[in-house]
Amino acid sequence: MNRSMLIGVVAGGIAATALGAVAGYKMIEDRQNYAEVLAVEPVTRTVRTPRQVCYDEAVTHQAPVKDPKRVTGTVVGAVIGGVLGNQIGDGSGQTAATVAGAAAGGYAGSKLQKKTQQANTYQTSETRCSTVYDTIEKADGFEVTYRLGDDTGSVHMNRHPGERIPVKDGELVLGETREATS
Repeated sequence: MNRSMLIGVVAGGIAATALGAVAGYKMIEDRQNYAEVLAVEPVTRTVRTPRQVCYDEAVTHQAPVKDPKRVTGTVVGAVIGGVLGNQIGDGSGQTAATVAGAAAGGYAGSKLQKKTQQANTYQTSETRCSTVYDTIEKADGFEVTYRLGDDTGSVHMNRHPGERIPVKDGELVLGETREATS
């Protein structure tokens, strides 16, 4: 074997060994610079938004009463009852019938005026409002389970991590997250 061929074989062997070492180191480095993602679960949260709902409702009111003690109905009823009672009987019986007619007429007149006053109503429209809540589900990131070396942990992430999570100085590189647990 000549000398240049021997140098070429030795140089080729050294180059192949060096490339293999660099590639092996790169594989080990890549494995140590990433955590393997085991599971990704989307997380949602319920958002309740209040809003007011209003509607008009008809409300019935009793008209103002001008004679709350119903004196007019009592007096008119007593007079009519007394006149009718006076038409019955003679002598002392007539007097008793007049008194009884006046008493019954007064009572009936008072009740009739009360019923008339209660039926005297008017209506207004009043606005009634209440608060109701609209409920929607909003996306709130992802719950990610990962393995870093022999340890398994979980972390909440705002974005889907893909198949692996970068690691720097033994810690996950997450960007914006809420919490990480091991």
